Parts: sequence; C-alpha cells; structure tokens
Amino acid sequence: MKKSSCCFSGHRIIPPTKYEVIKHKLLYEIEKLAKLGVHSFKSGGAMGFDLLAAECVLEIKKHFPEIKLIMVYPFPEQAKLWNDSYIKKYNYIKAHCDEFVYVNPCYSKAAIFKRNRLLVNESNYCICYLTKPNGGTAYTVKEAYENGLSIINLA
Repeated sequence: MKKSSCCFSGHRIIPPTKYEVIKHKLLYEIEKLAKLGVHSFKSGGAMGFDLLAAECVLEIKKHFPEIKLIMVYPFPEQAKLWNDSYIKKYNYIKAHCDEFVYVNPCYSKAAIFKRNRLLVNESNYCICYLTKPNGGTAYTVKEAYENGLSIINLA
C-alpha cells in the first residue's frame, strides 16, 4: 500500500496571489501520480495547503474514481476555532472523503507530530508547499526526505 500512497504537507497560509498557481500545480501532480498508479492520497486536514490538497483530490477523483482521499486528523476538534469559511471546507471534505481517522482523542502538540509521522510513514510520495526552513511543514518534509519519499515541492 505504501508504494501507492501520497501525503501532503504545506503551510497554513498561502499568499492570495499564489493560490490559483498552487491549485493548478496540485491538480497536475495529483493527476500525474494517479496515472502512475498512486491510489491513496492522505491529508492532515489543516487550514491552507492541506484543505486545498484535499479539495483537489476530490476534483481529480471525478476522473479517477479508483483513487481514495484519506483524512488523517490529529484530534476530533481540530476545526473548532476556525473561521466559518474553513469550517465549511473542513466539513465538506470530511463528508466526501473515503476515510478519516483521528490519531489522538484530544488536542496536544504531540498529536500534530504523530499525525505528521503517520502521513510520512504510510506514503511513498509527498507533495508539499514549503517556502521556509522551519515550522511544521519543514519538519514533516525533512521526515519525508529522511524516509526516502519522493518529494514534490510546489513552492
């Protein structure tokens, strides 16, 4: 299963001037991997890049119904303090994904890292949006690199 899996990792804030470009690149890379036989796409469900990636998988799924979107949430109330727009996206994706899991029953910083490790450990590819050398995305992409994943940085 690992060889046919791809995870996503990216920043929570995508500059508005880059949003459409990143979305177009995501659609292109997801479709390319689907054509190569990647069937499982896993998102951590965070605001920004994670939700955009999940939306793109759902869009590509219309043409490649065999692919699966798996949401790997750190804890059940992840979106509790988000704005209405993000909560609406989160709930839509949760309702339309093929599977969702929680790695922890409640919030903790460890739950975020546990989610990120699970995404990496169960994937062969990582599509990311990484623009800075520190933070959660940098940590996750470093883990992906150290675990031998093929990394596609859309930044």
